[in-house]
This record gives sequence, structure tokens and C-alpha cells, in this order.
Amino acid sequence: MTDKKFIVAIELGSSKVTGIAGQKNPDGSISVLALVKEDASSFIRKGVVYNIDKTAQCLQSIVQKLESQLKAHIAQVFVGVGGQSIRSVRNSIVKELPEDTIITQQMVAELMDANWALDYPDQKILDVAEQEYRVDSQLQMDPVGIRANRLEGNFLNILERKSFFLNINKCFEVAGINVADMYLAPLALANSVLTETEKRSGCALVDIGADTTTVTVFSKNVLRHLAVIPLGSNNVTKDIATLQMEESDAEKMKLKYASAFTESSDIDTTLNYSIDADRQIESQKFIEIVEGRMTEIIENVRYQIPSEYNDKLLGGIILTGGGSNMKNIEKAFKVMMGIEKVRTAKFVTMSINSSNDFITSHNGMMNTVLGLLAKGDINCAGRALNQGGSDLFANEEEVVLGRGPRQLHEKASGAIRTIQEEEQAAEEARRQKEEEERLARQKIEEEQERERQAREEERRRRKENSFWSKFKKRLNDFGNDLASDE
Repeated sequence: MTDKKFIVAIELGSSKVTGIAGQKNPDGSISVLALVKEDASSFIRKGVVYNIDKTAQCLQSIVQKLESQLKAHIAQVFVGVGGQSIRSVRNSIVKELPEDTIITQQMVAELMDANWALDYPDQKILDVAEQEYRVDSQLQMDPVGIRANRLEGNFLNILERKSFFLNINKCFEVAGINVADMYLAPLALANSVLTETEKRSGCALVDIGADTTTVTVFSKNVLRHLAVIPLGSNNVTKDIATLQMEESDAEKMKLKYASAFTESSDIDTTLNYSIDADRQIESQKFIEIVEGRMTEIIENVRYQIPSEYNDKLLGGIILTGGGSNMKNIEKAFKVMMGIEKVRTAKFVTMSINSSNDFITSHNGMMNTVLGLLAKGDINCAGRALNQGGSDLFANEEEVVLGRGPRQLHEKASGAIRTIQEEEQAAEEARRQKEEEERLARQKIEEEQERERQAREEERRRRKENSFWSKFKKRLNDFGNDLASDE
């Protein structure tokens, strides 16, 4: 047994898998206890699992290495889900109301449930972000308590390919790893690097990863758009590699020379960059290759920002991720997108205690996994690792696994219902439906019984009021009176 308490989070990134363990301190800071990273480029592409067995083996390796550092078993983990198949779609549900109806929370929940019930071919709804509600002709964030004749709920549905989502769940099942909760990695990242002012004023978070670039747009503290572009900093490396060199050498040249934006007056046409001991390349050509790809990425980012928010991003653009470390990246976004307010989030807003170089370097590459760690709220520690001489068959420490299934109309928090939660929710829905059907049958039977009794009463009343009934009654009364006189 162990009295350790820690949280474990695993991020399935665009080209690597990262596992982290930490403790939350009373002062609100987080102490990182262990960190493990493994390359996943051969079985995870652009954040999407393509080989279940290899991914499961990688997850097992991550957990084992974390356990070795923690000196304790891991009972469960928090998981971040991202990848190129994730996208957002708007939807509206309308409910016509009787005249002068006061809107209740139940009416709002019914709209949310109806939205969750939508069937997108080959797509699964991971999460729903509530937008404004239209009450008659007015927009309201909270319509409860308002008198209206019409209620329209506007929602932003976060979708992912069903097969990709099932693959992720299958990987953890094959690896034998319990999942405490799944979270949308882009939202966990946003919560960890954006300020409340930026989300309220309107901003676009651009996470430039190795193989993907994720764009998340906020306004009035509400998620307005989420999209994943299948381009990242690795595309720049591959473009440089077309100069007939290994990708490892191209990566070194990118880190040493690449600039996202270079003024024409600053280009030295006589300058050459060394590829190796024997070869060189003109700096102008190198600049054209890098800027060409970066221009494509930035143009795609601009395209992903909904037009109605182009002039409402008062919080500006916030860059993060490994690709945001490129020289002059902020200037490139300012020039190409016409936005003056651009900053780079090199680190999370929480206070983090760690001596690990990957974390203390503050290069934006650990922001997502730290955001996932901050989201964790359940102890992930199991029993202590066997240190020799102890009982090999000691019982596991009791740890609360996961939580009950979330209601569909709960406020969006970035949490994704796991397969197990969905099965539990489906079972509860089945039992609820059976109970509703039983009550409906009972109500019908009671109504039928009341109708039968009413018919009997009507027949009895008619019988009493019939001619022969009245004649018979008078005859009986006459006989009784005659007997009384005698």
C-alpha cells in the first residue's frame, strides 16, 4: 500500500506520446514528479492512431517508465485527444412555446439533448459548446426565467471520425490502462495558456505542432470555432530536405537558419548556408523555401477564423507549440494576417515546479500536457512498487476509478465521454426508457379503468332513470305505503 497521491496525464500528440505525473499543492501550484516522451511517428500520424498494437505497446512503455520514476503503480490516467480529424460544426435547435411561456432549465436541457441526438455520418460528437440562445428576437447567454414564445439553441458540435475515436479507446483497452477521463487536448491547452481577458475580448489560439496546426477561436468566454490543419513545422523540415539531404540535417538547418519572415532589404544574395562540409545553399533560396511553407500555414489559419470574428479578435492571436519558436514568427502573423496584437505563449499560466529541462526550457512544447495535468482531479496512484521482501500478492490500494457518466446537457468542459461511460449512459437510458414505458402503460391502464368505471356508472344511472325502473320503483313504493296503512 502507498499513501502517495498524484495525477497522471497522457497526450497523444501529432508525432509523439507524452506521459506526465504531478501533484497539486495547497498553494495552487503543480509539482512535476515524472515525465516520459516517446516517438510515435510510425504508428500515429497527425494525431490519429493507425496501428493499435504499436500504440498500445507505446502506452504500456510510457506507464511503466512513469511507474519506475514514481516508485508506485498507476491505477488510472487522464488522456488528451486531438488530431486532424477533429473539427467543429454549428447547429441550431428550435422549440416553439405556448404563448407567454417562462423558459425553464428543463426546456434548455431538452434542446441540448436534441442536439446531442444528431447523427453525423461516420462522425462522433465529442463535446458541445453552447453558444447564445435566441429568445424570440433577442440573444441571451442564459435564457432561463425569461418569458417567450420561441426558443432557439445555438451549439458548436466538436466532431471526430468514429473509427479514430474507437481506435484510441481500443489502444488503452489493449494496453490494460484505466482511463479516468478523456479531454479535448486543444481546450485543455487553451485553459492553460489563455487569460480570461483574451477569451472574453476575442482571440485565436494557434498551436503549431510537428504535423498539425490547431486553431481555436474564443469570444465572450465561449468557444466559437475549432479546426485542425494537417500542416506543421515538420512540413518545413521536409521542404528543406528536398535540397537532397537527410531530414535530420534539414531539421538542424531549420533550427539554425529558418525565419518565418524576412524583409526583402535584409536578404543577402551573396550569403550561403552550409548543408555539410562539401555543400552549400544560397540563403535566398533557403528563405524562399521556408517562407513558402509558413505562408501556406498562416493562410490556412486565416481561412479557419470565421469571418464574423475577423474584426472582433481584440485579444489578438496567441501562438504556441514547438513551431512557434521559429524566428520572426510573430512578425509573419502580423504582416500576413493584418493583426497587430500577436504574442507567443511559451509556458502555461499555472505555477509549475520542476527541474526537468524539457519543462524549464519554456518553449511551448509542454503546454498541452501540462494543461491536461491541471485538468486532472482524481488520484491516479495505486499500490507501491514491490521493493523486495514484501507480499507479492498484496491487494491493490483502493482507488476511485473515473466518475459517473456525464449528462449530455452538462456545460461543456472539454471532457469527452469514454466508451465505458457511453455504455453506462446507454444502460441508464435503456432503464429510464423502460421505466417511462411502464409508467405510460400504467397510466393507460388506470385511464382505461376509470373509463370502464365511468361506463358502468353511466349504465347504472341510465338504468335507474329508465321508464320501467321508475314504474317498478313507484309500484314498490305503493306496496310499501299500502302495507303501512294496513
